[in-house]
Amino acid sequence: MADPSDLSGRTIIITGAASGIGRALALGFVADGADVVAADVNEAGLIPLADAGCRILRTDVTSDNDVRAMAAFAEAGSGRIDVLFNNAGVGGGGDRIEDLPEGAFEHCLASHLTGALYGLRAVMPVMRRQRYGRIINTLSRGAEAKRAGWGSYAAAKAGMFALTRVAADEGRDAGILVNGMIPGPTRTGMNRAPDLQPPEAVYPGCFWLATLPDDGPTGKVFWNRREYRLFEHPPMTE
Repeated sequence: MADPSDLSGRTIIITGAASGIGRALALGFVADGADVVAADVNEAGLIPLADAGCRILRTDVTSDNDVRAMAAFAEAGSGRIDVLFNNAGVGGGGDRIEDLPEGAFEHCLASHLTGALYGLRAVMPVMRRQRYGRIINTLSRGAEAKRAGWGSYAAAKAGMFALTRVAADEGRDAGILVNGMIPGPTRTGMNRAPDLQPPEAVYPGCFWLATLPDDGPTGKVFWNRREYRLFEHPPMTE
């Protein structure tokens, strides 16, 4: 790509696009000229994004078949998949490990970690053929959490961090850069606490990661365009 900041003709997939950060990213990228595929299990929530110019597809990221169909749908539009945001997930915090209901841990991992794996597996062959790709996994300081009730979310996000680094190494020879993004405290349906940044505040950093030059970083985690070294900080306790 001659001009990495020129989004015209580029296809960007965003999972978890019906609300929150995913919705803000979809609106931001389509406004900047990208071909945006907005995917979410909440089909009704995607309709306003279609009105804004996105291509929409109901996608359950815990289903390998759904995710493969999402990738095929994206590629059919332009013949390319340039960027994937593995953004879908469920909220953090909840029951202590001994009190977790049957299936709760597995559902959290499926929504975050397994969904990201399915996304990587579906798009990386396309990106390898075209010798170009940018993949961004939405991470969290929750990976570092040692708070009671955070077992599922911490395990899911820590797993995504490991997956990010491995995928980065595997994609390096094909021009595929894979990085993690920590949005920071953001007002979404999962977090309604006061004094949080709006989802739109995440967009500039996401644009930067989506348009990295070929010699850009890979296998890293960024928070506001600064590298954040997970597990090299005091554990998150509040």
